[in-house]
Amino acid sequence: MGRVVLVTGISRDIGRRFARAAAGDPSIDRVIGVDVVPPRGDIGDVSFVRADIRNPVIAKVIAKEDVDTVVHMSVIATPGSAGGRGTMKELNVIGSMQLLAACQKSTTVDRLVVKSTTTVYGSSPRDPAMFTEDMGPKRLPSSGYAKDVYEIEGYVRGFARRRPDVDVTMIRAANVIGPHVSSPLSNYFRLPVIPRVLGFDPRLQFLHEDDLMRVLTHAATRAVPGTFNVAGDGLLTLAQAVRRLGTPTVAMPRFAVGRLGATMRQARLSDFSPEQLGFLTYGRGVDTTRMRTQLGFEPSYTTAEAFADFCRSVRADAHAPERVREGVVRA
Repeated sequence: MGRVVLVTGISRDIGRRFARAAAGDPSIDRVIGVDVVPPRGDIGDVSFVRADIRNPVIAKVIAKEDVDTVVHMSVIATPGSAGGRGTMKELNVIGSMQLLAACQKSTTVDRLVVKSTTTVYGSSPRDPAMFTEDMGPKRLPSSGYAKDVYEIEGYVRGFARRRPDVDVTMIRAANVIGPHVSSPLSNYFRLPVIPRVLGFDPRLQFLHEDDLMRVLTHAATRAVPGTFNVAGDGLLTLAQAVRRLGTPTVAMPRFAVGRLGATMRQARLSDFSPEQLGFLTYGRGVDTTRMRTQLGFEPSYTTAEAFADFCRSVRADAHAPERVREGVVRA
C-alpha cells in the first residue's frame, strides 16, 4: 500500500498542481486536497474535501481518510488574495495551529511536510553572505508574511518536539519563479518599467516552479526530517536580472520606491510590501549544502536557468492576447 497524502491549500493553483503531481507518483496511493473553496481546473485523481483548516473538523478528515502524510501549502503571501491582512493572519497562523493540533492527535500521521520560505531570514544590511538553516533573521519580522512564516515555523518545531515519532520536513524555498507563477516578485518583474533602489544591487536566488513540485514530492515520499534551504544553484544580481529581461528600469531613492510601492499596492498593480522593498534593497543568499547532502535533492534548474524560463514567458505574454494570459497561477 502506498501513502495517503493530505494537501492543504488546493484551491490555489500551486497547491492544485502539486496535488496532481503527487497523485501520479507510484509510491502514493491516494491524495486528498483540502480547502474552503473548490480548486479551479482539473485535479485528476485527487479527492477534494471542502474543509477549513482553521476549524477542528480537519482532525476528522485526517482520521476518516487514514492520512499518514500531510503537506501544508496554504500559507498565503499576499493580503489581497486573502481578503485583507487580518484574514491572511488568521488563515496562516491560526490555520497552521489547528492543522498541527489535528496532526498531534492523529494516530496515523507519521510524516509532515511544510512549505516554508527563505523570506523567514529577512533582508538587512547586517545579513551574512549566505544563510544556513541554523541561522535566524538579523532583524525579527514585525509584520506581514515574514512574521507569519516565522511564527508558523516556531509552532512546527514545537510539534516536532512533542511528536518525535513523526518525520517533520520544512522546505524553505527560495523565491519561486516560472511561466505559470504569479507572486509579488514575479509581478514586480512584469511591470512595464521596473523601479530599483538607487545605489543597491541585491543578490537574488530563485527556485523553478517545477523544482518546487519535485522537492515537495521528494519530501512527501521519503523520511527526511529537518529544515532545508532549497534554491537553484548560483545567484543573480537585480541588475543582471532586469538586463536579461530587457525591461527598462528607473533608479530611485529608497523612500521614493517605498511610496511608489504603496501606491501600486493601493491600485492593485503589485503587492509591494515593506519586506519586498527590503529584499530588493539588500537581497538574500542561502546555503543549500544540506539540501544536497541530507535531503538528497538537486534542482533541475539553476537560478539563472529558472529566471531565463520566466523571461521567455514574459516576452511571450507581451505579444499574446489578453485571453491567453489566464494560465498564470498564484504561488
